[in-house]
Amino acid sequence: MRIFWTALPATGRWLLSTVAIQTLGRGLTLPFTIIYLHEVRRFDLGVSGTLMSVIAVTGLVVTGPAGTLLAFATSPVVAAIALVLMGVNFGVSWPGFNALIATIVAGELRQQYFGVNFALVNLGIGVGGIIGGFFVDVHRPETFMAIFLIDAVSSLIPMALLLGPLQHVRTHADPGEEHQERAEGYRQILRRPAVLWLTLLTFLAVFIGYGQMEGGFPAFARQVSGVSTQVIGFAFAVNTAVIVLLQFAVLKLIADHRRTRVMQVMTLVWGFSWVLLGLTGLLPRSLASAIGVLLFMGVFAFGETMLQPTVPAICNDLASDRRRGRYNAINAAAFQGGAIAGPIAAGALLGEGRQVWFIVAMVAGSVLICALTFVLERRLPAAANGVPAAVSVKAGAV
Repeated sequence: MRIFWTALPATGRWLLSTVAIQTLGRGLTLPFTIIYLHEVRRFDLGVSGTLMSVIAVTGLVVTGPAGTLLAFATSPVVAAIALVLMGVNFGVSWPGFNALIATIVAGELRQQYFGVNFALVNLGIGVGGIIGGFFVDVHRPETFMAIFLIDAVSSLIPMALLLGPLQHVRTHADPGEEHQERAEGYRQILRRPAVLWLTLLTFLAVFIGYGQMEGGFPAFARQVSGVSTQVIGFAFAVNTAVIVLLQFAVLKLIADHRRTRVMQVMTLVWGFSWVLLGLTGLLPRSLASAIGVLLFMGVFAFGETMLQPTVPAICNDLASDRRRGRYNAINAAAFQGGAIAGPIAAGALLGEGRQVWFIVAMVAGSVLICALTFVLERRLPAAANGVPAAVSVKAGAV
């Protein structure tokens, strides 16, 4: 960590220094939003799953006030308005922050930065999840109101950074300079096979991964596994602990390895994790199911440590400085698309009592992602796939 921190420019240190703090509020609300909508406000589970996708829908359209409004949501319409505002935040900030990171750091340090940033994000979310798990009570709606208000306040921290030490960082080429390459629109960028396949892979990874963390997983754990909100909060804490403890070790292990091969290992890990969660439904409301839920999140987190340093790095290594914003917007749109479809599918399947098909869909999705990585690997430039220059030259000579 000391070597990594020393290698960062001052702007990189500023950007990284408050990540865990600004995500603390998100951690308070992330595990419990669907529980709040379904068990406290008594919305149908299918409606709750659809409402969870509103965040991503808005983020796709628009690529602190939401927390306040959601805290007092007593009808699906008011909840939808609040989640729309949250989606505006995600839709704008996701590609913006990724472009900011890619502008500040380059090369191998860029892959490390994405991994460390992810670990710190999860540290904030995990600590928030622990606090929220002890604090919220489905019989006391005011406890949920409090965590949404805290989430709203914590969103002000990035604003202070962007208006202060980071206000002079440029995430795009100087429009006054002459460029050797011509500008490309979104349609032209998507015609590149590597971008198209990466976009599809990102969508599916989010659909079976992060799209289920706020919708499918908490709903399955509560409705099928029969665990308490405290167990769900601890599960997110386990997720965080695994990421924080293993991310640096994983970064060391995957260095100089093809990023597509790393993702192939990730899909096997994720597939196994969903099988573990499915087995918890065989012994509902028991110690075994609680342990299984915690194990699921731990194994799933291990897979996350392989995904987060690879996909953003591939996306930004494919892009030039002039096109970086559009490349990150496309990847963010794929992320939001998976986040849209994930909660809707989970709400529909679990709301109809088809928990077995839910687990089957998650495992099948893991297998499909693995197949997509083989297709992507044949279309990626060696440098974007993390292949060392010496190895690339040797392969070309052969």
